[in-house]
Amino acid sequence: MIGIGTIINAAAIAAGGVIGHFTGRLFRGEQQEAINKTCGISVLFIAIAGAMQGMLRIDGKQLVSGKSMLVVLCLAIGTVIGELIGIEKGFEKFGEWLKRKTGNSKDKQFVNAFVTASLTVCVGAMAIVGAIQDGVTGDYTTLALKAVLDFIIVAVLTSALGKGAAFSAIPVFIFEGLITLLAHLIAPVMTDLAIAYLSLIGSILIFCVGVNLVWGKTLRVANMLPAVVLAVAAAYVPWSF
Repeated sequence: MIGIGTIINAAAIAAGGVIGHFTGRLFRGEQQEAINKTCGISVLFIAIAGAMQGMLRIDGKQLVSGKSMLVVLCLAIGTVIGELIGIEKGFEKFGEWLKRKTGNSKDKQFVNAFVTASLTVCVGAMAIVGAIQDGVTGDYTTLALKAVLDFIIVAVLTSALGKGAAFSAIPVFIFEGLITLLAHLIAPVMTDLAIAYLSLIGSILIFCVGVNLVWGKTLRVANMLPAVVLAVAAAYVPWSF
């Protein structure tokens, strides 16, 4: 059944949010902050591993780095586009709307928790590649693996930041669901190089999410999301990065 991977992923996030909501009550404020920072460190190392996999290669007996220009151009231009569009404000407005509609108007951390969790579980190659696999072949293995990771991440984020993190299941369901439905159109375009570029830039954006978790919200990561689209487009230009 096409689309089951998206359903599993969204359900795992919601379940992680429920678990995190109840376990979060067992910890004091400083303990929740420690959990939050620990989660941020974990996200940082996951992102670093993904980014280094895309930027480093073995040339003979040497470890050589590359794709620096790709990273600079995609992030710089993508951020300019995102800032002009105001993607971060869109996330925040949606979060505010959810906060009101779910009766959480007094929860000051709701929007921050929602935006942080949404970016953590939405950004990355696993979401896109997994959705394409699910849409084209019905193979939801990648999304099922992502669901396990997201369950843990959202449980920790919910316990540390609040119940707003659990509602990240909504953008994940919409994002992965749309890609799955459009997979027949996207799949022929997504070459191995495009997926590699997407994975690299996606990992760097996840690193930025980790920075916000550890040091507070210092980066508007949502406004950097157009960099992912530029990374895919870069795979089809006539010169290499």
